[in-house]
Amino acid sequence: MSTTRFPARDLAHVAVFAALIIALGLPGSINIGISGVPITLQSMGVMMAGALLGPRKGVLAVLTVIALGLVGLPVLAGGRTALVSLSSPTAGFLIGWIPTAFVIGWLTAKMLPKYRIIAGIGINLLGGVVILYAFGIVGMMVRGHMSFVAAWSANAAFIPLDAAKAVVTALVASQVHRAYPALLRDSVISSNKTVVAN
Repeated sequence: MSTTRFPARDLAHVAVFAALIIALGLPGSINIGISGVPITLQSMGVMMAGALLGPRKGVLAVLTVIALGLVGLPVLAGGRTALVSLSSPTAGFLIGWIPTAFVIGWLTAKMLPKYRIIAGIGINLLGGVVILYAFGIVGMMVRGHMSFVAAWSANAAFIPLDAAKAVVTALVASQVHRAYPALLRDSVISSNKTVVAN
């Protein structure tokens, strides 16, 4: 039987990025219109978790934040808990954080060892806009009883802002991977190491 090793260093990375995502919610949120969809910086933290840590650690950082919110801690923008978010029309966006971090992390890992900014922006747009909005719109249709057109219209105004977050994330990731090229590679390597037990 074998078990996957998870070094203390990886746990530290997960904890730091979970804290970053939470910290990016401290400025609060701005609501535009009557859709109830807030503008926050936390989605950029999710993009960065994937782009810098890879799929495994990036997703774990996101799950850590969600788990803390599920036990009642106000870790989301505006002092909300995950329970409040999941019971609202914006539930899909919170759930969408998970595939967002995974897709960005997986595709970024495939691109390395050389991080290319243009490709990174494209990856971040796919995960942080296309996938996240897909989950968000479905959530609004289910929780908010909105039509697809109404849900799309309520979110369209936010796309330029989230596109800007994708660009910023790629610029940051480019510098971090250049300064510390082993950051994401260590995650991939450690996930493949196993301890064999008799």
